[in-house]
This record gives sequence, structure tokens and C-alpha cells, in this order.
Amino acid sequence: MKFVHLHTHSHYSLLDGLSKVKDMVKLAKDNGMTALALTDHGAMYGAIDFYTTCKKNGIKPIIGVEVYVANRSRHQKEARVDNKRYHLTLLAKDNTGYQNLIKLTTAAHLEGYYYKPRVDKDLLRNHSEGIIALSGCPASELGRAIRSEDMEKAEAIIKEHQSIFGVENYYLEIMHHPDVEFFDDWKKSLIEFSRKLNIPLVATQDSHYLKKEDAQAHKVLVAISTQTDVAETKIFAGNGEYHFISPEEAAERFADIPEAIENTSKIAERCNVELTLGKFIFPDFPLESGKTADDKLRELAYEGIPARDLVGRSDVIERLEYELGIIKLKQYA
Repeated sequence: MKFVHLHTHSHYSLLDGLSKVKDMVKLAKDNGMTALALTDHGAMYGAIDFYTTCKKNGIKPIIGVEVYVANRSRHQKEARVDNKRYHLTLLAKDNTGYQNLIKLTTAAHLEGYYYKPRVDKDLLRNHSEGIIALSGCPASELGRAIRSEDMEKAEAIIKEHQSIFGVENYYLEIMHHPDVEFFDDWKKSLIEFSRKLNIPLVATQDSHYLKKEDAQAHKVLVAISTQTDVAETKIFAGNGEYHFISPEEAAERFADIPEAIENTSKIAERCNVELTLGKFIFPDFPLESGKTADDKLRELAYEGIPARDLVGRSDVIERLEYELGIIKLKQYA
């Protein structure tokens, strides 16, 4: 029974993760791991670095992201209301899933940014294909419902996520971080929901740094992010361990629910993203009969003039003709 890390943060989780990708992959290899996931906060900056580094070291890369889910719509940005958000762990099952993760994180930054890049339920529904969802850490929507002891709401959240991603693509994510205030109740509730609703548990480690002794350096990083003194930093303020655990540590932490470890390997087997790198892939624009690419480009350029309220602007027309001429010269140079 092999443990696969499915919830890890690298230094691409800006001012939150301390682990360098190359060091994380090396540590995974040193521990005999054959697969590894990257789930940085709200972004996929490290995806290609992670993918290529894993491939070079004979480790299967699992590309993911820990998204921020808006309290309401991603378009709503009301003070003291929409600064509340939830965590959700998403993994690309295939190339379609990878593309959907890119669409989600792009929209999160361009449309949903409010303190953090946020998605919402509508975005998740529209881009759920090819994605495996883990219910998330204690800061997830499910975790918050359990903390408030609203089990009816918690069950509704579970069923909603199942409807979004598909029953077979949704797992209850369980961690071992006893420093979290309501950890015991959270863990107990997840196990009960797993048995009641027949949903598989999956063990994860919310890894933000590589070794136990890196904890203090990580607290300094978080203090910089939150603009607080290290001694006053509330996030990761307890004695919890958020390092990159070994398979032996995982077996010890989840000894009471070994199936949760087994499911990490099952999920890893289901995730198969293959990227084509180092090769130009250009879009194919079909042309009407008798038109050249230059003709089509000119047509589209002039169509945009009324839309941008630039009719009658001779300087704009002159500049446009100049740019189109430069493009043509470069094309045939």
C-alpha cells in the first residue's frame, strides 16, 4: 500500500509555500514515491516546472490546484461579505481536466479576484469535465459547515459537489493536523459521512514545506504575507506539522483508516495528463474560398474599428495600415 501526496504547496503558492519544486520532487524520489501532485493556492504557475521535473525523475506528475471558492458569485465583491471564501482541492484526471483547470484559474484571476483569485459554483459546473475533486482542508465549505455543527448543510454540500464533478470523481479529503481547533470533530464527521453516503476517503498532508525543521522559516514567510509579527501570526500558529511526510509517517497517521492511504494510489492511477512541450502548436483558422490570410486579418482589423468607436480617426487607420504592412513584411522576410 503506497502513499501518494495529493495536496502539496510549492513556492509558487506565493508567500505561503516554502518548498522548491526540484527539492520536493527529489524528496519524493528519495522516499520511493512513483507519483506526486502539485496543488498550489489559486494558481498554476508551477505546473510546467513541476511536470518537466517529475518526468525527468521518473515520477508521474499529477497537476492540480487548491482553488478558492467564492462565498457567493465570483462577480460579487462586497466588503465584509465576499472576502469569505472556501478551499477545494482539484486534480486533473486527463488533458481535458488540465485545460479546464487552466480555464478555472484564468477566470478566477480575471473575473473573480477579490483578495484572492476566486471561482464559483457556476464556473465549476461549466469546467468540471476531467477533474477529480477532493473535499478540501478544514477551510473548505464542508469543513466550515462541520465546524458550525450544521450536519444537514454539510451533507447538502457533499451532494452538491458530487453533482458538479460526478459521484465517481469526488472524495472526502482527510488530513492529520491535530493542532486545528476542531480537528477531532472534523475527522470523526468525515468518517461518518464516508460510511453513511458510501464516499471514499483519501488521505492527504497539507504540505507547505519539506522538513519539520522548516516550520519556523515557513512561519516567517506567512508573517511577511499577513504583515504580522511572527509571534502574532495566527495562521500555522500552533504546533502542527505541515512538512512533506514520508510513506512511513503516512501509515502511522492514518493507521485507523488505511483505505484512505490506498485511495491515494487509486487516484494517482486515474490521473494521466500528457503535455506536448517544446513544439509550436498554432490554431487553425479556416479561410473562405478566394481569401488569403492577409485578407482575413485586414477584414477582422477593420471590423473592430466601429466596435472600439474609432470611426473617423485617420491616425488610427494610418497606424493600422502601418502595423498590417509590418506584419506582412515580417511574414515574407
